[in-house]
Amino acid sequence: MQAGSFRQWRSWSGALAALGAVLAASPAQAHLRHHHALQQVHVQAPQPGSDTGFGPTAPGVSAILIDASTGNVLAATGADIPRYPASLTKLMVLDLAFLALRENRMSLDTQLPVSYHAASVEPVKLGLQPGDTITVEQAILAMTTMSANDAATALGEYLGGGSEARCGEMMTLRAHALGMAQTEFFNASGLPNPYQVTTARDLSILARDIVESFPQDQSFFEVQKFNFNGRMVYSNNQMLKLYPGATGMKTGYTILARHNLITSAVRNGRTLIGVELHEPSWGATYTQMTAMLDGGFGGHVDPSMAIAENQPPVLAPPLAAPAPAPGPSFLPSAQAATLPPAPDAHDGPTPLLADWVAQIGAYTRLAKARSQAIFVAHMRGVGVPRVARLDHRGKILWTAQLAGLTQSAAYETCSELQARRTACVIIAPQSDHMAARDNFNG
Repeated sequence: MQAGSFRQWRSWSGALAALGAVLAASPAQAHLRHHHALQQVHVQAPQPGSDTGFGPTAPGVSAILIDASTGNVLAATGADIPRYPASLTKLMVLDLAFLALRENRMSLDTQLPVSYHAASVEPVKLGLQPGDTITVEQAILAMTTMSANDAATALGEYLGGGSEARCGEMMTLRAHALGMAQTEFFNASGLPNPYQVTTARDLSILARDIVESFPQDQSFFEVQKFNFNGRMVYSNNQMLKLYPGATGMKTGYTILARHNLITSAVRNGRTLIGVELHEPSWGATYTQMTAMLDGGFGGHVDPSMAIAENQPPVLAPPLAAPAPAPGPSFLPSAQAATLPPAPDAHDGPTPLLADWVAQIGAYTRLAKARSQAIFVAHMRGVGVPRVARLDHRGKILWTAQLAGLTQSAAYETCSELQARRTACVIIAPQSDHMAARDNFNG
C-alpha cells in the first residue's frame, strides 16, 4: 500500500472512529470532546433557484419498492437519479436519535434547548422560541406528524453537540456506513441546500434500517395526532388514512424537490417500503404509491418499473460542494484499463456541461463498488459517486463510477487511477454514457 493511500485510509478510519466517539458521548459533550475530530462545515445559505432540468431537478419521477426483511428490490425506476430529499432528510435525524435512545445517551424525556437558529428556520414549524425547551419525544412526534423544521433543527443541534453542521456530518457518515453512496447531508430539516442530495435507492436503505433496526420506535410513524402543550398537532401523511396496513414513514416537499413520500406497509406479516420522489402533485404521489404497494403485495409490478431497475443510473452535473473527507484505501485492480490519449485542441471545444464519467471498475459485490466510488470521489474532490449494474456474460456485476465530471477532470481522474494500477474507463457524454461500460471488454 502506498504511503498516500495509507494516510488516506488512516484519515477515513479516524473519521469513522470520531463518529463512533461522538455517538458514544452524550450529545451535550460531543462538540467539546471531539472539536478537532469533526470539522464544522460552513455552507452559504442557498439562493432560490429555478428548475434547470438537470440533476436533482431532472424531469420524471424516481421510485423504488423493496422488501423490508430481505432488502430485495421489487421494482424501481430512476432509483439512482440524484434528488433533493426535502423533509425526507428528517428520517436520518430520527435514525441517529433512535440509536442514541437505544444506547441510553438520551431519553424521551431529555430536554432539548431551542436556539435562535432553530427557532428562526422557515415553516412548517411548531413556533418554538429561542430559549424554549422541548422533549426528545415531542421533537420526534413533531417530525413524524407535521414535519416541524424547528423541532428537527433543535434535535439535530443536540445530537451534534450544539452544531447542526456537525450533525450533518454525522448524518452523512451514518448514511455512507449504511451503503447510501450517493447521499450527502448538510442540515437536519431538509430545507433547501444545493449540496444536500440523495436517491430513491439510498432512501430505501435508510427506511429499511429504521424499520428493521428500531421496531420499538415504529409507533412514532403511525401517530396521526398528538397534544403539544395544549395544542393538537396533526399528521400530514395521508397514506395512514388512505392505505390499509400503512405504518408511516415520511412526506417531504420543496419547490425544487417537488412531492416526495416514503411509506412502509404491512400485509400478512410482510413489510414493504416504497419511495416516491419528484412527483408533480400529492394526488399523483399517493396514487402511485398505492399502486406500487398493491403490486408488491400482489406479486406483480409495473413492467416498466421492473425493466427500469436493470438500467444504469442517470446522473447530471453536480454542484461544487465543499471538499469532503478522504475515503478508504483499496488494492490495485489486476485489470487496469488502457487510458486513451487525452484530447488536444483539435478535438473541438470542451463540453460546457460536466457530464463525463470515470468508470473505476467492476465488482461482484455492490457494497465494494459503493465504497470504491465514494473513496475516489473523496480522493479527487470532484464528481458524484454512483453505482451502475452491469450484466457480464450471465453474471451481475456492479461498476463504481465518478459522474458529473468535466472532460479534463475525467482524464485526470483516470490518469491518477491508472498510476495506481486501478482500472478506469472514460465515458464521454456524446456516447451513451448512461450505459455502463464493460471493463473486461474495453
